[in-house]
Amino acid sequence: MSNKLVTENSQLRTQLKLLLEQAHRNQQIMQRYQEFDLKFIGANTFQELIDSVFDTLTEASELDVITLSLIDPAAEIRRILSDLRIDISDYPNLLFVEEKDGVGEIAHPARKPSLGPYNTMQHRRLFPDTVLKPASVAILPLIRRNTLIGWLSLGSLDPTRFTANMASDFLQHRASIVAICVENVINNERLQHIGLTDPLTGVNNRRYVERRLLEEVGRTQRHGYALSAMYIDLDHFKKVNDNFGHQGGDEVLCEVANRIKAELRLSDALGRFGGEEFVVLLIDAPLDAALVVAERIRASVNGRPIALNSGEELHATVSIGVASVNTADKQESSAVAQQLLAKADLALYQAKKAGRNKVMSTD
Repeated sequence: MSNKLVTENSQLRTQLKLLLEQAHRNQQIMQRYQEFDLKFIGANTFQELIDSVFDTLTEASELDVITLSLIDPAAEIRRILSDLRIDISDYPNLLFVEEKDGVGEIAHPARKPSLGPYNTMQHRRLFPDTVLKPASVAILPLIRRNTLIGWLSLGSLDPTRFTANMASDFLQHRASIVAICVENVINNERLQHIGLTDPLTGVNNRRYVERRLLEEVGRTQRHGYALSAMYIDLDHFKKVNDNFGHQGGDEVLCEVANRIKAELRLSDALGRFGGEEFVVLLIDAPLDAALVVAERIRASVNGRPIALNSGEELHATVSIGVASVNTADKQESSAVAQQLLAKADLALYQAKKAGRNKVMSTD
């Protein structure tokens, strides 16, 4: 065999070896992506979903940074997550966009994949100061039912990782899967949220507050944090219904709920217990601080008239009973929770007996 044939044969063997190695690497990459798809599709909660995006996808794709931006103009998603006790501050790579039509500077390519070098003017809102700044990016729109719901933004410190002339079919496929899973999980969370929300006032319902109360009592017993509760009742509510009808009564309940909520922190919990009664849980708040908040609520409800859709106005008042947990109490959490509500209810009764439009405590 001539030297030329030997050389060509050696080159072919080398090329074949490289092709086989590349095929093996591609197979491994494909396997990682398939595992990612299965894990991502299997996410049942929003927390599982974002963990999959920021951990599993980052590892499978060998990327340096990923952000997920969701269009949320009315803050509905954020309210749901807050009510479900998901602290979005724990996820700096999870972003929310309030404009319906896009993200300002990137509005033009917002519905098409955009690959290339990182540009501060174009991409700063998708890669804010809280995350790593990439050298090259792939901005992938998340579209469901022809509606833009957000962006999956991939970043690499390698300036050649994403280029404008790179094929984006594979990335678009990945974005499609992410969009479907985001929509499904958000819809699941909406259903759970509906099950824990009072349909009239939009605040939490009794089921949510009772569940949350058990959690917070347990937390208080473990860590010694203060926990207070308020029982709030709308005074003379039957007269409101008699004079303004049930529609007027519903409007009053909604406005009172809004005024109560305006005096609370995001960490607190407000729930309608039925009829004209509300319960508030004040987290990490001792009795003296709870009494201050209760007085603010009483003054807010009584401070200005409530305007009805009929054009009429009325003045409403509330009576409030306040109680706190004894952090030294080592009874079962359920017993402590029942006693806390019973003490607040007794204080409410005393406020009613004292003439209404008052704040009382049994402690």
